[in-house]
Amino acid sequence: MLNLTRAKILTATAVVATLTIGCDNANEADPAGQMRDSASAEFVGGSACAACHANEAALWRDSHHDLALQVAAPATVLGDFDDTEFVYADTTTSFFSRGDERWVRTDGADGSLQEFRVTHAIGIEPLQQYLLELPDGHYQTLSIAWDTRPAEDGGQRWFHLYPDEQIDSDDPLHWTGTYQSWNTTCAECHSTDLRKNYESAGNGFDTTFASIDVDCEACHGPGSIHASDPTVPPPAATRVARAWVFRDGASIASLADDAPRSNEIEICAQCHSRRSQLTDDYEPQDAFLDGFRPSLLDAGLYHADGQILDEVYVYGSFLQSAMASAGVTCSDCHEPHSTALRASGNDVCARCHLTSTFDTPQHHHHAANGAGSQCVSCHMRAETYMGVDPRRDHSFRVPRPDLSTRLQSPNACNDCHAEQSSDWAAEQVAAWSPDGRQNDFHYGEALHAGRAWTEERAPLLRRVLENTEQPAIVRATAVNLLAQQMTGTDIELISRAVDSADPLVQLAALEALQSIPPERRYERAQSLLTDPRLALRIAAARALLPARGQLSERRQSDLDAALTEYVQVQRFNSDRAAGLLNLGTLMAELGRAEESARLYLVAISREPAFSAAYVNLADLYRNLGREPEAEATLREGLAVSPEDAGLNLALGLSLVRSERLAEALMQLRAAVANAPDAPYYAYVLGVALNSAEQSAAALATLRITHTRFPAHRDTLFALTTMLRDAGELDAAIEHARRLVALVPSDGDARGLLAELESTGVAEP
Repeated sequence: MLNLTRAKILTATAVVATLTIGCDNANEADPAGQMRDSASAEFVGGSACAACHANEAALWRDSHHDLALQVAAPATVLGDFDDTEFVYADTTTSFFSRGDERWVRTDGADGSLQEFRVTHAIGIEPLQQYLLELPDGHYQTLSIAWDTRPAEDGGQRWFHLYPDEQIDSDDPLHWTGTYQSWNTTCAECHSTDLRKNYESAGNGFDTTFASIDVDCEACHGPGSIHASDPTVPPPAATRVARAWVFRDGASIASLADDAPRSNEIEICAQCHSRRSQLTDDYEPQDAFLDGFRPSLLDAGLYHADGQILDEVYVYGSFLQSAMASAGVTCSDCHEPHSTALRASGNDVCARCHLTSTFDTPQHHHHAANGAGSQCVSCHMRAETYMGVDPRRDHSFRVPRPDLSTRLQSPNACNDCHAEQSSDWAAEQVAAWSPDGRQNDFHYGEALHAGRAWTEERAPLLRRVLENTEQPAIVRATAVNLLAQQMTGTDIELISRAVDSADPLVQLAALEALQSIPPERRYERAQSLLTDPRLALRIAAARALLPARGQLSERRQSDLDAALTEYVQVQRFNSDRAAGLLNLGTLMAELGRAEESARLYLVAISREPAFSAAYVNLADLYRNLGREPEAEATLREGLAVSPEDAGLNLALGLSLVRSERLAEALMQLRAAVANAPDAPYYAYVLGVALNSAEQSAAALATLRITHTRFPAHRDTLFALTTMLRDAGELDAAIEHARRLVALVPSDGDARGLLAELESTGVAEP
């Protein structure tokens, strides 16, 4: 289940032309070293497995996987449909029955009250959602859910997933909209061998699956060959016996030297990750990045130190953990068929952590058998999603309240001691462990600096990227942040990262290459056009398209093949505006303006709140010399999303080109107000104010922006030149020196400083 928040939509639509494609294609051999040979294997359904695997089937039955999706029936629908009502956003929704069928009367896509039959139930606890059918194969998840918890725990009630908002039929989060589509958002992880089967021309679905729920083949792969000949193993790796041993008096077990390699984490990551999907041809034996692109530790999804913020489904957290680095897999703690923990309470941790060392007051500093003595209380803090569903952070981190003070991130100590400050908690931890981790550098300090544009931004991000002992997802995130403002040093670092041993870092580096001059791209990226992983191939293709003429004939052929795959991925995702946007952007780059415009217009018609489509369409009109149409397009977007900073900025720039500076400044000021933490918007406003001969206001704007975001190079450069033009030479020289210190390899900055020093008299 996915409770898509408005922040997620804004994050998805604010970036104009970011590729929303995935990350990693099927290896020639699967991660267990077994050659993939499943071309003739077919999905036969979990019932075909149960006869020989009765114990596993018994464990699986009635598990969360088994009950992930069920046909609506009296026994499967837990909600109260006995003529009950729920009021939300001035709409009264009624729940009632007709025989064995369950029905809902609620506001439809046009806002009028309509009746919808419940076709399926999603999930089982702590909540259950319901599917309602719309025309052309669309199944939608109703945003009013049933709280399945006991009444004494606050359950047995209807509740809305967006209780603090008023979602009506005009809102993109309304249950009838794209963001609540079962076909697109839920189905892949609540059934087995899903085929989305979207038809863009008619905007319809003919979605199918091999099994209605998550059964054996969702994890083990298509089983027809194994079922007919049990001596042939299933194509995807199964649970293998792996020994954990305590070596030389160690208090934490380590994996035995002869333990076999497992691809289990990637199999689980199909669904237990925040990711975008590339294809429904993916099968569990394939490399994870063959079918998906996992999200990195992005703002809005994770706190700066990597702790969970939004609903991110475990994988990205676990990749940060020391346990993942040590070789722990999901089934070391969870029985994979029932999904239950292998032991209760601290006993699950005691399987690898000696209780005599860790389950003592000397370690946890709390009373025995109390909440503070539980391992998960300190090392797996929880966030609650979908109103009633607490989920634990799987990064298994040591509490760092000292980071909370600096990075505004949460910590487990203050979850319980909410009346105390993070400084108090940090002092307690330091008193317990004077030589503890509070004295160590944490990658969160680099990611925070990258987000906040502090002076140490680039050095800290480079430090993380160059340290191969840091988790790959952290290093990939550092690449993304560095790519927002690259110097020559950063370009070289990122170019080298294309050759990283970890595909997550490779993918981030390939996408970052799109921000550097085309002539610098082909040296590193062209070999990845034939990488065995789809996501790397298509990312390399997008990076290299502008440099096609520099490639050999053979590499041009490789590029064309990878671009064809890229188009297939975007067509697969054309049920969402992002896929149409990416296709439109590609068509524009290929000089096919008419087709590009058509794709943008379809994206707008399908998802009117998707602001990036308006921005890209307006930019296309601008390039065609059709500025009035560009302006009209942007105003249309603002009518739908009046607080979208990207639309404000684009309209402001359009008005600047039309020499309507007063109107332009209004839009640029709105952009800054709507995105106060983005220095680029304030920089553009400062430049526009200066062009409007409002130099005092321009200097004031840029001074404030530089103070807040001292590492933003463009702001500092513009401020320096404006100070020079205003005759404030000493201040200009001072800022020019900061600029050179910030970006020592910047030839323009050095030239500006030399010019100023030859004119001014400031002391070094």
